[in-house]
Amino acid sequence: MTKAKTKSKSTENKVSFSHKLVSWFAYVYSVFLGWTTRIYWFKTNEFLELEKQGKNYIYCIWHNQQLFLLYPYRGQKIAALISQSKDGEYIARVLPRFGMKAVRGSSTRGGARALIELMHAVKEGYHPMLTPDGPKGPIYQVHPGTLYLALKTGLPIIPVGTALSHKFTVNSWDKMRIPLPFGKTALTYGKAFYITSETDLAAAKEELKHELDRVTEASEMFINQKHFDNTKG
Repeated sequence: MTKAKTKSKSTENKVSFSHKLVSWFAYVYSVFLGWTTRIYWFKTNEFLELEKQGKNYIYCIWHNQQLFLLYPYRGQKIAALISQSKDGEYIARVLPRFGMKAVRGSSTRGGARALIELMHAVKEGYHPMLTPDGPKGPIYQVHPGTLYLALKTGLPIIPVGTALSHKFTVNSWDKMRIPLPFGKTALTYGKAFYITSETDLAAAKEELKHELDRVTEASEMFINQKHFDNTKG
C-alpha cells in the first residue's frame, strides 16, 4: 500500500516537472516567434468600436489555429478555455506568463464548471477565447458551447481567422498548425454574432462556421495566396 502511494507520488512529480520544463520552453519559443514574425491585423470597424468602448466579447477561432495567439494577445485579459487533458496542462501553465487566464474544461469533461468560471472571468473583465470545434472535433464544426456562453453573458462572438506562412502540420484530428519563426501571419476579424433567447441556434451554428471559414480564407489568401480547404485542415 505504501509502495503504491510512493510510486504514484513519484510519477506525479515527474509529470509536474515535465510540464514545468516544457511549458517554460513553450513560453520562450512563443516570445521568439512573436519577435520574428510579421503580424498583419484586419479588424472590422464594428470590433474597433467595441474595443474603443471597453466592451467585452468572446473570441472564437478554429482549434488548429490557436498556437500562435499567445504573443499577439499578450496582456489583453484573455480567458482561454483549455481541456483538462495532460496536453492541456502545458498551455495552461504558459497562459499566465502572457497575462491570460486558463479555464480548464471542455464539452466532454468539466464543461458546466468551465462555463461558470468563464462567466466569473467575464465579470472580472476578461475576454473568453474558445475553439468551437475542440477539444476532439470534428474539425471545422461548431459545437454549441460558444453560442451558449454568448447567450448566458450577452457578449458578442468575434470570429477570428488566421494563416501562417511558415509552419508544419501535425497529423492529428485537427491538423494542428505548428508555427515556425521568420514568417508572416494574418489575423482577420469577422462580423459580431449576438445570441439571444430568440436566436435559431442551429442556424447560428452554421452562420458562425461560415464566417470562421470566410475570415480564415481571407487570411490564407493574404498570406499564402491560396484558398482555405475547410475539409482537410
